[in-house]
Amino acid sequence: MMSSPMNIPASTPVPANRVVVEDWMRQFQDWLCQQLEAADGGEARFTEDAWRHEGGGGGRTRVIQQGWVLEKGGVAFSAVWGTMSEQAARVLLMPDPGYFATGVSVVQHPRSPRVPISHMNVRYFEAANGEAWFGGGLDLTPIYVDVEQARWFHEQIEAMCAQHDATYYPRFKQWADEYFFLPHRQETRGIGGLFFDRLTVGKDGSFAELFAFVRAVGEIYGRAYSTIMRQNAALPYTEQQKQWQLVRRGRYAEFNLAFDRGTKFGLETGGRTESILMSLPPQCEWHYNLQPQPGSPEAATQQWLQKGIDWLAADAAAPEALELQEAAQA
Repeated sequence: MMSSPMNIPASTPVPANRVVVEDWMRQFQDWLCQQLEAADGGEARFTEDAWRHEGGGGGRTRVIQQGWVLEKGGVAFSAVWGTMSEQAARVLLMPDPGYFATGVSVVQHPRSPRVPISHMNVRYFEAANGEAWFGGGLDLTPIYVDVEQARWFHEQIEAMCAQHDATYYPRFKQWADEYFFLPHRQETRGIGGLFFDRLTVGKDGSFAELFAFVRAVGEIYGRAYSTIMRQNAALPYTEQQKQWQLVRRGRYAEFNLAFDRGTKFGLETGGRTESILMSLPPQCEWHYNLQPQPGSPEAATQQWLQKGIDWLAADAAAPEALELQEAAQA
């Protein structure tokens, strides 16, 4: 049986689409936490922190810490509504300051530098004027790029997209390259994935079509990332590689604090600070003018952090990186 949005009196009519999406978001949070706990393989479990939003609604923030694979991970569900300030509405390009928003936001920070950081977000908005849209995305941030694994990851999401719209993967992959980018560093956050925003009901597809795609995005993330966790968890690593992980985590934090739209939306609408900043790593470092040694695995990974790489190609186009990887393995 579908649940109703929190804090709304039974006598208040609620749009059916809103109820359906919120109910799935709750169930998806449950399913994903189970998938990640199983892939982690240790005794650590997600703990839940329920909270309320001052405008209406609230959420469940779930965090796992000190797992066998996951040093810190979060899976946050929210369903909130209210009226934002006119300034916030302008910044966020909202057609009306009254809003309803529900979604699940995920960031996983593994203990091992051989397991990539991962992110996924799916969301649904309704403005008070009746306009409604979906958004979301997923991406991987390897500390050390494994080209074959990056190709496999993109193959999984391309196949998923093809089941819904053949244009989705090339469009949303390019959007991810542009979005998950640190302009002050002139590097991508990782190997990208998908990013899409404001897929508007009626304009970009029916509610059923867009909702089916968003559900598929969430599910392919859970299955693909759980697979990568299991494949990489037992790979050995050195203290030097662990130090490089702390540096790369610092770049991840820079993006989330300076550019991430979800962070901005949460702060602009009076969201819960702990839940918004759940995405930050447990530890990270910044070093003045740190440059990888030429020919090192760290330098090889840096060469892959660029827009426009065709990860589906048999010979992904980053020749400098391939040369550095071959030199490092020699």
